[in-house]
This record gives sequence, C-alpha cells and structure tokens, in this order.
Amino acid sequence: MQSNKNSFRYKLWDLRHKNLKLYFYIRALSLFILPKSFYQARLNSKLKQTRKFDADYINTRVNYYNKLNDNTRLIDKLIPLSDFKKPQTKSAYYYDGYEYIRYFSVKMKANFLWGDVTHVPDLPTFIKSRPIAGNNENSILLKLNKTRHFNFINDPVDFRDKKDILIGRADSNMEQRKRFLAMYFDHPLCDIGQINKNENSHKWQVDKITIREHLDYKFILCLEGNDVATNLKWVMSSNSLAVMPKPTYETWYMEGTLIPNHHYVEIKADYSNLEERLRYYMEHTDEALQIIKNANEYTKLFLNHKRERLISLMVIDKYFEKTGQK
Repeated sequence: MQSNKNSFRYKLWDLRHKNLKLYFYIRALSLFILPKSFYQARLNSKLKQTRKFDADYINTRVNYYNKLNDNTRLIDKLIPLSDFKKPQTKSAYYYDGYEYIRYFSVKMKANFLWGDVTHVPDLPTFIKSRPIAGNNENSILLKLNKTRHFNFINDPVDFRDKKDILIGRADSNMEQRKRFLAMYFDHPLCDIGQINKNENSHKWQVDKITIREHLDYKFILCLEGNDVATNLKWVMSSNSLAVMPKPTYETWYMEGTLIPNHHYVEIKADYSNLEERLRYYMEHTDEALQIIKNANEYTKLFLNHKRERLISLMVIDKYFEKTGQK
C-alpha cells in the first residue's frame, strides 16, 4: 500500500514539473491571434534589446548557433517564408519555429529540417540538432521541440541522501544503448533497462518510472539516442550526476560546450570505466557536489525567456544577412 502511495505521489510530482503538451498547444494557437505585421513592426525594437543584457555573451551564443561567416547569395535555392506552413507531422517543431519566424517578412527565404538531424545539410538550414565535430556551418540551431527537450526541475533530494546506484530507463533501439545494456544490465551498481518492446525485451525489459523516482539515485544515465540525450537537461538541473560519454551531437543547449567532469561525469565511449567513475564520486562527495553546482549554474543560462527570445531572433536575422537577403 505504501509503495502505491509513493508511486501516485511521484506521478503528481512529475505533472507539476513537466512541460504539459496541452498547455503548449494552447499557447501555440495563441501565436496566430495577432497578424504577422504586428510582430514584424516590432522586430527592430526587439533586436535592439541587447543593451538590456550582456551584449558579448549574447553575441557569443548567436555566433555559436549560427556559424555562417561569408555573405553568400542562395535565395534561388531557399524556400520563401510564405511557404512556411504546418507539416502533417513534427508540428511541435513548426510552432516553435513560427514563434520567431513570424517577426520576419514572408518575402525572406530559408531552409528548415524537422526532427532528429544528425548530418550537416548542403544548404544553410534551421535545425534542432547537429553533429558537434567537423564543419557544421550549414547547421543553424533553433530552440525546437522545446516542450520535450527543455524541461528543468527542482530536485527535493540532497545528493548525500541518494542511493549509490546508476539509474537508467530509455528506449534501446539504438546500438549504443543495446551495447550498454549488454554490459551492465546485471551490474550491482546499476538499475537500468529498456522501456520499449523489441526482440530483446525478454532480456532487458523493465517498467517505466517517473522523473521523481530517478531523483532517489546519485547517478542518472544520459546516453544519446537518435541524436542527443533527451533527459540531459532535467538531469543537469537536479541534484544527481549526469553520467555519459562525451556528446557527439548538440542542440540549443550547446552540449558541445559541456566540460567533462565539470558539468557531468564522463565515461569512455566504450563504457569500460563506468564502475571506476561511479565509485570515485561515491568516495569524493565534495567533487560530486561541485559538478552538480556547475551543472545547475549552466542550466540557469537558459531560463531567461526574454534573453532566449532575443538570441533566437538574432540567430534568424544573421541567417538572412549572411545569405544575402539584407
């Protein structure tokens, strides 16, 4: 009976700390109440708001998301914003993009790719995710699908009161996740498993648990899936340690700027040193607490809505400038 009560209480906790899709879609529909001309008339005043913030910091982030340097005329190869319409799928991406695209003239042209993008497009393209390594100049990051990815929490459990265990729940259709489960599913320091059903369900299947239940553990596994690890944002806002190899993809969260063993606990790409890393931070609590503090401070960079909106508008504005449209 007590277990059932805890489960119900944790589910209520999750509801209070998750981005609700219903609220998102209600807000998305509100974006269309006023005509685009209303927002376009206010674009210049919005772009001048850098004086209200740290201009150097803002410009650094704008140039990180949008790495276009040379002015190149590509208008004939791009799609007019007048054709920027809701697709049959990936509507959350569309609404997140429209929140900022509506500030710009429909005569402007751009390119968009929705979903988990793991390659660099041939043309400058607005996307949610991109590879960190190599020349990714044509991959211009926007804060897309943010209801799913940008969920931050307030952890009620002190790190020192958590269990000395690595917790992990995820879909395991990706080879890297299957490999981790094959290595550590039965390990005494791990409570991990897959929540989807496939040919390996009989080996690794476990019940899905709430975010709140994850927070009873000192270590939370953050393995990349199709692109980034979706849970990394809320884990880094918690009092638990994110455990993962060095990331290979990034989003608006700028995963490529994360410092190993400063923002998260790094394990080798082949996962071979997992136990050594876990035991180290079990024994070095002060260092673990410092990583948690650093991770929490990093997360706070994304909580200023007005500054986030300004950076988004500047990223788009730079796109039109560098593609010869301004």
